[in-house]
Amino acid sequence: MKIFVKAKPNSKSEKIEKISDTNFIVSVCAPPIKGKANRAVIRALADYFKVSESRLRIAAGTTSKNKIVEIK
Repeated sequence: MKIFVKAKPNSKSEKIEKISDTNFIVSVCAPPIKGKANRAVIRALADYFKVSESRLRIAAGTTSKNKIVEIK
């Protein structure tokens, strides 16, 4: 399954907003430096979907705020 994520790094709180079945806005406290925000987005989505972090992968958009995340 693929989902479309808009990442918001450097947020005051971590939260996930569901826009539609496949579109989410993920706010994380981590800065977008050296992949810290990407790891925080994966961690937050793993908690949200109740799956292991290893089952999630950023398929596209590692350096963009708009990402495509693949859930195995």
